This record gives sequence, C-alpha cells and structure tokens, in this order.
Amino acid sequence: MKNIKPGTVVIPVLIWIMIAIMLIPMVWMLLVSFKPYESNVTDFMVMLTTKFTMENFLKILDTSRMGRWIFNSFLIAAVQSLVGILLASLAAFALSVIEFKGKKVVFFIILAGLMVPVEALIMPLFSLIISLDWMNTYAGLIMPGLAMPLAVIIFKQFYDGVPRELIEAANMDGAHIFWVWRKIFLPLSGNTTAALMIFLFIQSWNNFLWPMLVGTDSSMMTLTVALPVFQSTFSTDVTMPMTANVIASVPALIVFLVFQKQIVKGIAMTGIK
Repeated sequence: MKNIKPGTVVIPVLIWIMIAIMLIPMVWMLLVSFKPYESNVTDFMVMLTTKFTMENFLKILDTSRMGRWIFNSFLIAAVQSLVGILLASLAAFALSVIEFKGKKVVFFIILAGLMVPVEALIMPLFSLIISLDWMNTYAGLIMPGLAMPLAVIIFKQFYDGVPRELIEAANMDGAHIFWVWRKIFLPLSGNTTAALMIFLFIQSWNNFLWPMLVGTDSSMMTLTVALPVFQSTFSTDVTMPMTANVIASVPALIVFLVFQKQIVKGIAMTGIK
C-alpha cells in the first residue's frame, strides 16, 4: 500500500468521472427517444417504468423530410471529405516535392488560412455564391468546404518525411510526376488520409452555419439545419426532438466506430495533438 502513488488512483477516477459526465446526456437522449409521445421524461424512475416503443422513429421517418435531409448531409460530407482530401494531397505533394518559384509564399498563404476565423469568410463567400447564382444548390453547399488548409499542412508534414530515393528511382524508370504521387505518396499516406477523411466527414456532417445560410429551401437543408426547425414544430414535447437527434447522431457515430483504428494510426503518424 505504501508504494501506491496518489496519481495512480486519482487519475483513473477522474477519467471515469469525465466519461460518465459525457455519456449520461447521450444515454438520457437515447432512452427518451424510445418513450411514447409526450411522456414524462424528467422523472428518471417514471421514465424507466414507461414502456419503450419505436413509434417516434416511425413517425419522424413517415411524416418529415428526414430522408432528404440525411441524403443532403451525407452527400455534402462525402464529397467534401473525398474531393477535399484529394485536392489537399495534391497541393501538399506539389509543395513538398516540386520546385517552383514562390513555393514558400504559397505555403505561408495556406498557413495563414488557419489563422482566419471562419466567420470572417462568411460575407465574401456568401456574396460570391449569390453572384454565381448558387443559392440552394449542391455546388453552393459543397464548393467552399473543399479548401482545407489544415489537411494540406498535415499532408506536407508527412510527405516531407518520405525518402527522396523513391522519387529518384521512379524518375530513373521514366515515371511521370503524377504517377509518383498516385503510386508512391498516396499509398504511403493511407492512414493519414483515412484519419483526415474521417475528421473532415464528421466536421462537415456537423456543420451548421454555412448550410443554414445557403440551403434555405427545405429540400436543400442538411440534417443539422433541419433539426431546430423540426424541434420548433414539436416544442411542447421532448421525445420527438430527442428521437431526431438520435437519428442525426447515428451516421457520424458509425463512421467513428468503424474507422477508429485508422484515426489512431493517422494521429500517431502525422503528429496531430
């Protein structure tokens, strides 16, 4: 007992307390979603004794445009994560491997993009979308999210560590520079690509401000934008909004659980902290 350090006991206890603080609201939301409409969900014992039902899920899927909103969110998140990652990888490859004038200036401009708050870009981006007549279009919802300076910097950090002997060997075999990126650099950065893609997918899925400004039509709303509208419709009840939030949380949770190993590997290899 004398050899036990206080930190070995206190730290695990604090970790479990933090886990409980984060999980209790999620468990409560899940339990409430299976309760009948207008049930008493403030009394925990009463809530546990009330029957569980799937009526809320069936009602939402039948009487709302939930399917359309889920499709919009998935399409936007998938395109932004896939295309954005490819563009970021190409940009990082050019900055890391190809020699051209002004390369440092381009890198510092990309680096400066991390220092500009997203809110500061809303007005110029919104004016551009209006001038292009992209309001309530997938192009207007997707295109601004393809610029990912953080992904470019992370990819460049990884590509700088790739042995240049591989490039020299490919050049001796007459390989084109694009072939070097596609056959050497892209496969080597598989874990980094997977981790970034998952982070960007979840970030895009949870994005609220930009889809709210551009997707004003009901058919172009994403799930995060539509949920507050749906909640105001059922303002006297808690079970329906909680059910809608459960449905909105499931895709992002599945993506995280399925690809969590890639996230850990990607973080270890890219040095994200």
